[in-house]
Amino acid sequence: MQFQNMRDGLLLTLVLRYEEDPHQFVTLSKPTLDSSSARVAVAELRNEGLVEEQVRGVIRLSARGYKKYKNVPLSYAYAG
Repeated sequence: MQFQNMRDGLLLTLVLRYEEDPHQFVTLSKPTLDSSSARVAVAELRNEGLVEEQVRGVIRLSARGYKKYKNVPLSYAYAG
């Protein structure tokens, strides 16, 4: 469950940032980078081609990632 929440949270942040500026990278905080769940989530998203990683901990949503997730509810935990 923690992994899914981390993945959903990352995707939500990346989707919102992508809508502001698709070229802008997000720098993950040190506590996030220290989290094994976050590292696994970023690795899986990168391997699926949904995020691009400039350097470790600096990521952005790919166009493919945005298209895949823009109309899909990420999780009931993030619903209004």
